[in-house]
Amino acid sequence: MIAEATLNEICDFASTQVLGEALINELRTRYPDYHFTWCFEDDIGATAKPWTERETFNLYLVNSSDHCSKLSSDAGSASGIVLAEVIPDDD
Repeated sequence: MIAEATLNEICDFASTQVLGEALINELRTRYPDYHFTWCFEDDIGATAKPWTERETFNLYLVNSSDHCSKLSSDAGSASGIVLAEVIPDDD
């Protein structure tokens, strides 16, 4: 379980940083009970829905309770977080 207040803290902090390994390492240090992953939004399947969307990233939750990790929108069963970087289209 990840409390909504904690998720909001993570989002607020990540919004002020450059997405990348340094940020993920900092989040792992600040929140050692949770697993963090960084990827690009294009790496996420079209059916997955983010827990929240920010300007530079979407935050997805990960549920690993059934021995197989899967994206979830349920903070009550989440054990991990994916920050999916959003790259703006060059239209």
